[in-house]
Order: sequence, then structure tokens, then C-alpha cells
Amino acid sequence: MQFIPATDGRFNLEKEFLMDPTAAKYIGAGLACFGMGGAGVGVGVIFGNYLAASIRNPSAAQGQFGNLIFGFAITEALGIFSLLIALLLLFGL
Repeated sequence: MQFIPATDGRFNLEKEFLMDPTAAKYIGAGLACFGMGGAGVGVGVIFGNYLAASIRNPSAAQGQFGNLIFGFAITEALGIFSLLIALLLLFGL
């Protein structure tokens, strides 16, 4: 009769936890949605700073309007990108 040890001689007290792939998808999609909150904060900061600057110097406000729209578009694009990542994690993969 041959004795086969169940372990390699060391005591392993750590347990191995396996996560359900569906739960990982939901967690990942929820984390990706933080980007949409960041986009909302970014748009608020952009418009707030533009409003403060236009009140201080109304003659320069029209010249900065293009920069305002560009910043708004880039910020919203990043928010839409994070939404796309969340939807891909939920329904695409």
C-alpha cells in the first residue's frame, strides 16, 4: 500500500475564491460607469469656469466660446466612451 500525501507538505491556510463571470461583468460595467460621472463633473467645471471668466471679461467671452464647445465635446466623448465600454461588458463579451 502506497501513501499519497494530499498536500506537498506545506500548510496552505488560504482559500481559493472563484468569482462568477457574470458577477465580474456587472462589477466591470459598474466601474466603467464612473467615467460618465466624471464627464458630468467635467462639463460642470468647464461651463462654470467659462461663466466666471465671461463675467470678469465680457469682451473676451465670444473669443473663448470655441474653446468651450471643444472642451464640452471632448468631455462628452469620454463619457460616451465609458458608456460604450459598459455596454460592451454587459452585452458584447
